Amino acid sequence: MSERQEQNTGLREVRTAHRIDTGRLETYLISHLEGFRALLSIRQFKGGQSNPTYLLEAQSGRYVLRRKPPGKLLKSAHAVDREFRIISALYATGFPVPRPYLLCEDGDVIGTIFFVMEFIAGRVFWDLDMPDLDRAARSAIYDETNDTIAKLHNLDYSGLGLADYGKPGNYFSRQISRWSGQYRASETGVVDAMNALIRWLPENIPADDSVTIVHGDYRLDNMILHPTEPRVLAVLDWELSTLGHPLADFTYHLMSWQMPKIGIGSVGLLGMPLAELGIPDEEAYIERYCRQTGRSGGIPNRNFYSAFNFFRLAAILQGIAGRVRDGTASSDHAELAVQSVRPLAEIGLKYMDES
Repeated sequence: MSERQEQNTGLREVRTAHRIDTGRLETYLISHLEGFRALLSIRQFKGGQSNPTYLLEAQSGRYVLRRKPPGKLLKSAHAVDREFRIISALYATGFPVPRPYLLCEDGDVIGTIFFVMEFIAGRVFWDLDMPDLDRAARSAIYDETNDTIAKLHNLDYSGLGLADYGKPGNYFSRQISRWSGQYRASETGVVDAMNALIRWLPENIPADDSVTIVHGDYRLDNMILHPTEPRVLAVLDWELSTLGHPLADFTYHLMSWQMPKIGIGSVGLLGMPLAELGIPDEEAYIERYCRQTGRSGGIPNRNFYSAFNFFRLAAILQGIAGRVRDGTASSDHAELAVQSVRPLAEIGLKYMDES
């Protein structure tokens, strides 16, 4: 098992900052969650940098609890209520998400709002090259991840009752403004590349204004795969989902092909022998997605999308850096996020210059 896989796989004792009053939680769940009986233990999942996530062992089975982190939070961040809403809507369509059980908006129960969902047993791959698999398995899994995001973007959000889940139109201008503001609120030092991107991006937004449901953080390690089959059982971490531009969502996912090794330990596919590994190259992956979503013209303005996505990821990681500063980060490895902001912004600047 690789270091990254080991760091993020499995459970640990609940971090001191994220401890829960088990008695209050048990009382609440017994009275509000049908069939729930006797909370036996609570442990915290290792992976994840944002919303603390716990495995609840009870006499009635296993459950997953996801909550806002405690402490002072950035405006609109850690929106577990929105996660619950989108999972509920998608579950009803058969899209692969965990079954949602309940949302608790009473912050007095455990200190923050939270929701409870189904526990799904399966595989989570933290290494994009999936070193323990063979070529055929890797190829099938990448086809499945592509098909799954295409399925998401093809859904009729209005028909799912999600017409008010975001503001249709002007997605990039709103996102650039949001992440610029959150970056400034978490800023811990001057990063010239980020300042350049913050100036350039609003002036170079493509004219295409398509709208779909977007996940916001679609990547391999945010999915649970079937234990033996190349099948997505659940897409996780919908905190950043909204109504937005499908190409923003898909090209964020494409960063897997553009990402070098950076501070938080992410290892992208850049420079890997993709054909030998059985992994489609970036062009083939784009072609499959466009074929399934009816985009006959491919993806124009790709340098803008790449610059935007590296800027956005750098801003997200700066938020983690701010939580490190404030002592509320959710991962043992969150401090490494601080090291990643500058190199990510500089990659974004390279795409900006190429554009």
